[in-house]
Amino acid sequence: MARKTIGESAQKGALALAFCVCAALPLRAEEAPAPVAAPPLSPSCEVPAVDIATPASLPNFAAALQKHQAVHILAIGSSSTVGIGSSGSNKSYPSLLEAILEHALKGVDIIVVNRGLPGEVAESTSERIRNEVALSKPDLVLWQLGTNDALARVSPADFEATVQSTIEWLKENQVDVVLVGLQYAPRLARDSNYAAIRDALKSIAAKENVLYISRYDAMRFIAQTRANLQLMSRDNFHLNDLGYQCMAEHVAHAVIISLFMKRVRPLSN
Repeated sequence: MARKTIGESAQKGALALAFCVCAALPLRAEEAPAPVAAPPLSPSCEVPAVDIATPASLPNFAAALQKHQAVHILAIGSSSTVGIGSSGSNKSYPSLLEAILEHALKGVDIIVVNRGLPGEVAESTSERIRNEVALSKPDLVLWQLGTNDALARVSPADFEATVQSTIEWLKENQVDVVLVGLQYAPRLARDSNYAAIRDALKSIAAKENVLYISRYDAMRFIAQTRANLQLMSRDNFHLNDLGYQCMAEHVAHAVIISLFMKRVRPLSN
């Protein structure tokens, strides 16, 4: 099947997007960003670009990068942010992401702060986001969410209202947000509430035009095409080291692609 033949095709398609977006419009010399390729995916984590994310611009994060100062990212969410199931805190996705972004954005000091709490639902995280933003003033918030809300049987309507109001608050405070979606687990694939929360999250991202990381689609692709790879820890629910590695790679890939979507303006007539 075509989707199983990924190799270089997924890589080239994503890299082409990054460069085509930058080249699509005439630039003012002082506005032209240095060309940066999306970080390559390791063979175990390769998936088609469409299964990684729905890109969206990150104007505040891009502006912070242009100041050539340390850039601060707040990673917040539940156990997938904490790194439950990994072999150590340095194997959590925020820790791995920091290294990947610094390698891709050479010369930029990227500081990723991990504020995950196991078992948390979106309503509780929303309150913490407001406090954390006030304290640390991040340039970008990575909000991993949805899985616990689905398991707790939170109403999709209530979930959507909570997430949307938080995104609007972040926009008012000039902070970009990336929504890092639900994970894939075979035992939850037919759970109607799980699907409803996933659909709500996609809908919010589309309405608010924010970057959405499709963890479910990416993990499902790997599970269906590489049965010998295991992304889950022994509890078959939390991620293992490889799972977190792929999560970090996918987030970094999507962030770099999105950074170059709206960073340039056409020349005025």
